[in-house]
Amino acid sequence: MTTRRRLFATGLLAMPLLATRATAQGGWAPAHPIRFVVPFPAGGATDVVARVMAERMQAKLGQPVVVENRTGSGGNIGMEAVVRAAPDGHTLLMGTMGTLTINQHLYTNMGFDPVRDLAPVSMAFGTDHLLIVNPSVPARTAQEFVALLKENPGKVSYGSAGSGSSTHMVAELFRLAAGVQPLHVPYRGSAPALNDTVAGNVQFMLDQLPSAIGMVQGGKVRALAVTGAKRSVLLPEVPTMAEIGLPGAEATSWGAVMAPAGTPPAAVERLSLVAREVLAEGNVQERLAAAGADAVSSTPAELSAVLARDVAKWGKVVREARITVN
Repeated sequence: MTTRRRLFATGLLAMPLLATRATAQGGWAPAHPIRFVVPFPAGGATDVVARVMAERMQAKLGQPVVVENRTGSGGNIGMEAVVRAAPDGHTLLMGTMGTLTINQHLYTNMGFDPVRDLAPVSMAFGTDHLLIVNPSVPARTAQEFVALLKENPGKVSYGSAGSGSSTHMVAELFRLAAGVQPLHVPYRGSAPALNDTVAGNVQFMLDQLPSAIGMVQGGKVRALAVTGAKRSVLLPEVPTMAEIGLPGAEATSWGAVMAPAGTPPAAVERLSLVAREVLAEGNVQERLAAAGADAVSSTPAELSAVLARDVAKWGKVVREARITVN
C-alpha cells in the first residue's frame, strides 16, 4: 500500500477522521451532480487522480462527480472556469503546484488570483522529481555533477517540459541552490525532453519520478538525486537533495482539490472529509501509485499553509531566475 507523502516538515496528513466525522454528518449534501474540473488533457497523472477520486467520492456523496477537462493557457482556462462558477459546492478543481502557486508569477493577465479566488479543500497527490543524466556524463555522483556544472558554465544543457513547467521550475530551484549556470532547453512536453536526455542531445533533466523511473531502471539514464524529503522506495540507493548538501533544492510536485471562493464552510468541510476518506482507502492508494502518484490528504487549513509556502517559494525562484512566459 502506498505510503502517504509528507509535504510539511511536521507531516501533511489529515487530522484523524473520527475527530471530524461527527461534525460533518447531518450537514451539507450535494443537490445535483458535481463538476470536477481538470485543467489539463485526459490521460495525465492529474486527470487520472481526479477520475479515481471522483469515482469514490460520488459513492460517498450520493451524486455523480463528473470529471471535465478544460485545457489551455498552462491550466489557466480550467482554473478560471472554476473561479467563475457558482460557489455552492457543486464545482471542484483538481489544481496543481503549477496552476495554484507558480502561474500567477508567470502570467501577467490571468484576471484572477488562485489563492484569493479559490477555497482549499484537500491535498490529493504528490510526486518527487529525479535529477537524471545521460550515461555519457562523466559524473557518477550528484556532488561530482555539481562540480562539473561549476567548471563548465553555460556548456551543460537540461531539458524541460517548457518554460514555467514543474520540470523547469524544479531545475531552476536546483540551479539556484547549487550556484550553477546550465543551459535551459525547453520542449513541448516532458516526453520529448526525456527522449532527448536519453539521446544525449541535452545532458540532464529534473523529471518527475513516475515518468523517469522506467528509463532509470532500464539503464537509459542515471539517477543522481531525488528532490523529496526522503529517499524513494523505488530507488533507495539514490540520495535526497538534502543528503547531497542542497536542502534548498528540495521540492515535490503536488495536486490539490479546490472550490470557488465563497463556497459555504459546511460544503467545504464535507467535501474535504470525503476526499480524505477516499484518499485513505488502500485501493485508491494502489490505483494512484499505478499512475505514478502518492496519495496525500490534508485539512483545508493545512492546504492553505502549503499554498502560502509555495507561492512565496516559487515566486522567489521566478524572480531570481527571471523567468517569463508572456
